[in-house]
This record gives sequence, structure tokens and C-alpha cells, in this order.
Amino acid sequence: MKTTIGRIDKADFPELHLQDIDLKVDSGAYTSSIHCSNIEEIEVEGDNFIRFTLLDPEHEFYNNKEFSTKNYASKMVKSSNGISEKRFLIETKIIIFNKSFPIHLTLSERKDMTFPILLGRKFLNKKFVIDTAKKNLSYKLKNIE
Repeated sequence: MKTTIGRIDKADFPELHLQDIDLKVDSGAYTSSIHCSNIEEIEVEGDNFIRFTLLDPEHEFYNNKEFSTKNYASKMVKSSNGISEKRFLIETKIIIFNKSFPIHLTLSERKDMTFPILLGRKFLNKKFVIDTAKKNLSYKLKNIE
């Protein structure tokens, strides 16, 4: 059975040290994304890494912590304005509705966006049904238990 998710919610990303971070459900987006700054591909002793800082200084959860991982890929993503750009993709864990799921996130500079995380259809598919009249269903559930 699919879980009902509202149009906005909050989730935890333990590997990224983020708790109760705002997210928007975006059925128009295929891939999920997270707002980052200072995204760069680097080489260390012959290995390629992606290095990035989550969020930006204006965000309340910003902690200037730099992350790097060898576990990444790059893909072409067409943004809502129709322009294709190369974006880096990482795999991490999301905790939503008190369950942990693997999730792929593209790293994007979403500075002007209200929500630092977008959940796209690839993640939502087969797990969730969207009720646009509802919000924070997972967050409310987390705070009951």
C-alpha cells in the first residue's frame, strides 16, 4: 500500500547531518535534488571526488560543513526552464514516515528556492501517493511517536 504524502514535508538525511529539513514534493521533476553551494569535482591521489557545501549561508540549517564523496555520478538534467545542464548525483539515505529509504539527489544551486529539497517522481514512484491538500504528514507522524 502506498503512503499518502502531502505537497510539503520535513525529512531527515542522517548521512548529511540534516534533520527536519523542509522539502517540496515535485511530481513534475523526475529526479530529487538538494540545494548546495561550492559544488566542484576534484581529484585526490588519482581518485575523483565531488565536494560540496550543503545549503547556503542564508539558510537556518547552514553549518558551512563541506562534504565529499567518491560515490557520485553526473547526468544531464533539464530544468523547469527547459535548459539542460550537467549535474552531479549522489546517493544517500532519507528518513521519512519513520522509515529509511535510499535516495539519489542531484546537487543544485537552488539559492532562490523556498525549499532546499525537491522530491521527484523517481523517489516517489511506487511508494507514495500525493495529496496536494495536505502537508507535513511525515513530520506530524514523527512527533507523535
